[in-house]
Amino acid sequence: MADPMAQDKGRHPLRWLADAALAALVAFLLGIPFIGLTTVDVGGRLAVQTRWSWLLATAGLVFLGRLAVRWLFERQQVARGRSNRPSAMHRLGRANGSKLAGAFAIGVAVVLPFAFHDNRYVVDTATTVLIYVMLGWGLNVVVGLAGLLDLGYVAFYAVGAYTYALLATQFGLSFWWCLPIAGLFAAAFGVLLGYPTLRLRGDYLAIVTLGFGEIIRLVLLNWTDLTHGPDGIASIPRPTLFGLSFAPPGNAATVAGTLGIEFAPWHRMVFLYLVILGLALLTNLLVLRLRRLPIGRAWEAMREDEIACRALGINVTNVKLSAFALGAALGGVAGVFFAARQGFISPESFTFTESAIILAIVVLGGSGSQFGVVLAACVLVLLPELGRNFSEYRMLLFGAAMVAIMVWRPGGLLSMRRATVNSAREERAAALREVGVPS
Repeated sequence: MADPMAQDKGRHPLRWLADAALAALVAFLLGIPFIGLTTVDVGGRLAVQTRWSWLLATAGLVFLGRLAVRWLFERQQVARGRSNRPSAMHRLGRANGSKLAGAFAIGVAVVLPFAFHDNRYVVDTATTVLIYVMLGWGLNVVVGLAGLLDLGYVAFYAVGAYTYALLATQFGLSFWWCLPIAGLFAAAFGVLLGYPTLRLRGDYLAIVTLGFGEIIRLVLLNWTDLTHGPDGIASIPRPTLFGLSFAPPGNAATVAGTLGIEFAPWHRMVFLYLVILGLALLTNLLVLRLRRLPIGRAWEAMREDEIACRALGINVTNVKLSAFALGAALGGVAGVFFAARQGFISPESFTFTESAIILAIVVLGGSGSQFGVVLAACVLVLLPELGRNFSEYRMLLFGAAMVAIMVWRPGGLLSMRRATVNSAREERAAALREVGVPS
């Protein structure tokens, strides 16, 4: 039972102000290189320009935001009648709030490319965020749901990208045909990786997957007859819409020519954005659906206690392989889009750094949390972009920000390490009991 004195102490206004001031101070220090300083072109050379008013305004917003969060938190505590356990109706309301937040995020994602169609930088950055969201959701199946630490996830990303590049440039297959083929091919590599690691856990599994990722990269680098080695593969075809390309009207059928509109470069940019948005949403729906099926429950059960799973007769081998295969397939599909968007790929695009970033997205967002992955992808993609003017210190500041976040939120931004089906049933049954309806 909670200590009432401790709760009263926590609601003291001075403690609120001190907590908000500390949050504002940290935001001010972290924001110095990202917001307070910028570079400008002065007579052909770069000069540092300060933006202290922006930084102070940001710190003020953080101060007020922190106060608002504390006030909302304390208000919820009072509504619960000083109980540490949230009521079932509260949890049901929170679930509805999550759905509304998800619907709002999807609405913003759909409107964004049309609102900023004249700003290529914004749309390209948003496209990059969606690629990492899709990769994060794929790795979340392996790490967040099945509890298998994978440090070589970028290998499946590379398999998908090279599969599309080779099939499109050598055999003329279209993007839409290559999408499922590359996913299946990457899934086969996932099973190939899964078999030798069936008896491994924790650090040992991480080492093997790390080695697998490096093997794939070295094969791509040295198998020059097939992959062109470090030169990479260029002239990779872009996706088309029902066979119509996004190009100026010419001999080939184009979208602009068919619709009778004037061609604009942003048409292709927005189309690519909508393609990855659609793929990411399909990935989310697939994973959410699987979490409620027996295979999803088996992943979560194996994550909590593999020995208990064996004792209950669950085939752990198939469960592990299915997690590796699905995660790899989603990574492969993301790789196809990456190759189609860039038009050129080389082994340098698939280094261990990419695996580390994707894993950081899953861990930082909260293992098992779909929405947490979205938040973490936004943080990890946008933070380096904000500090681009200070490229020498960008990764240092990036690491400091990650350390700060993990100190404040060690379970991730939105930690959700619980069984999906049981928690949903319990909340629904408890809510019905509270309103007097037998469950």
